[in-house]
Amino acid sequence: MAEAFRIQFTEGVMPGKWLRIWAERMPDSPLEAEPVSEVTQLDGVRDGSVSMGFVRLPVDQDGLHVIPLYREDPVVVVSTEHVIAAFDEVDVADLRDEPLLQHPDLVPAWAARADPVLRSRAASLPPLSAREAIEVAAAGSGIVVVPLSVARLHDRKDVVHRPVRGVEQSQIGLAWRADDDDPRIEVLIGIVRGRTARSSRGDAPDPAPGGGSGNPAPGRGSGNPAPGGGSGRKPARSGGSGQRRRAPATGAAKRRGRR
Repeated sequence: MAEAFRIQFTEGVMPGKWLRIWAERMPDSPLEAEPVSEVTQLDGVRDGSVSMGFVRLPVDQDGLHVIPLYREDPVVVVSTEHVIAAFDEVDVADLRDEPLLQHPDLVPAWAARADPVLRSRAASLPPLSAREAIEVAAAGSGIVVVPLSVARLHDRKDVVHRPVRGVEQSQIGLAWRADDDDPRIEVLIGIVRGRTARSSRGDAPDPAPGGGSGNPAPGRGSGNPAPGGGSGRKPARSGGSGQRRRAPATGAAKRRGRR
């Protein structure tokens, strides 16, 4: 049996469907998948311990090929006792007076509106993983803004998450070393892209290694989101999420009775 093909996936990515298809198409080549944090999501790819990684973009693409897959909507995670829990969705402007439990660079839309004292306080916090930050938020000490899949991954009975407008969607991509010519890379890309076992490779032109994440990798299809990929994410969309009960357009969110 061939040596295992090893990959990693960052928090929030659910690769189960792709792993099942791989097992059906490549029974003689086992695939090993390991979850990693966003902080270390490229370490294994760069040091050669894994061949590919599902990463949250943007990333430093030097020496890598990266193809975008799908986008995710942001949510704010708060204690069930927090005023924000009373609303169906909020605007990032309504969070400007709320302590952020992350580095402000991770939520620039909040940093652009928040009081300088709150920005400084957030910047001085020790680095926390998403799980740790959500645990602190559960105690009512602040807010955490993360992709929806990450909020679901670390869901707890003492927190809720609400869609937040005005924060950019995050994007998941697939990365591998530009000098890695393992043919199994092409197989996994085809699976993630939704190609059948008999379909041929795409005819996209070769980008330079480390090119922009919006370009497909050499011969790797058209750059469209993977149909049915893993966790059922949808392509990027604009605007809010419909006619929902919203927090006030300006200032901190104020409690309203539930409907």
